[in-house]
Amino acid sequence: MSGAPDSLRGSIVPLVTPFAEGAVDTAAFEAAVQRQVVEGSHGVVVTGTTGEPTSLTVGERADLYRRAVAVAGGRIAVVAATGTPNQDETVALTRAAQNAGVDAALVVCPAFVRPSQAGLVAHFTTVAAATDLPVLIYNIPGRSGVGVTAETVERVVAAAPSVVGVKHASNDLDLVTDLLLRLGEDFRLFCGLESYSYPFLAVGGAGLMSAVGNLFPTAVADLCEHVFADEHAAALALHRRLFRINEAVFFDTNPGPLKAMLAAAGAGSAEVRPPLVPLSDDTRERVLAALAASEAALAGA
Repeated sequence: MSGAPDSLRGSIVPLVTPFAEGAVDTAAFEAAVQRQVVEGSHGVVVTGTTGEPTSLTVGERADLYRRAVAVAGGRIAVVAATGTPNQDETVALTRAAQNAGVDAALVVCPAFVRPSQAGLVAHFTTVAAATDLPVLIYNIPGRSGVGVTAETVERVVAAAPSVVGVKHASNDLDLVTDLLLRLGEDFRLFCGLESYSYPFLAVGGAGLMSAVGNLFPTAVADLCEHVFADEHAAALALHRRLFRINEAVFFDTNPGPLKAMLAAAGAGSAEVRPPLVPLSDDTRERVLAALAASEAALAGA
């Protein structure tokens, strides 16, 4: 059974980290948090994959945690992504997140290291023991090079009950049902693969951590609310209207396409930090065409 707070449910949007001439644009970041509050999101993730965490310093990440908590003011949940390939650094970031007053920590499987399943159990239980925060495991094998199994998550939760859920960014939808059968229907599973949003929720997911929420916060939150209200026809229709934009955010490495669309929509900067580079002209054209089509589809709903 999950001990997650009630706030950890629904659309918890992984925010981009805005840059201006190489520096973190803190004013734009704070405005982005406020926009999520105003437009109906249930929470934000700070320095998740979409926030370019590997290009940020520990100090920059901790500062963004504090700023998000201050702006959110308890109106929506703030989840701090604190994982790195280095365990000591992950623990330090998780403690910084706790000191900032966030609602939960999101800890990714250590990228590049490729630990065994036993190593993952040890890693997540060590991080969980270092904080009083609820902890979510971030399973993204395409980025990390390793993913958790259902058995591993079950072992982690048995050893560390403060681990209350998983963000699952993989097309292995069976893992959702497997974990809910093992750990109970209140175990919080969040979809991290945008094109699986509706099916993930339909089989019992607690919510979405969708990069598309940076562009269309209300629509992504509404998709969650429709499912929670058993309005599945409306949810499916909205899922289909969002599908092309769900694809477009991956026309190049995330968050490049997303930032290009935010810039075109007047809601952010296209700037990314190296080693990411701006989109090619062809890719940018494809991305903006998908944005225009999605805007039209949502406007005509």
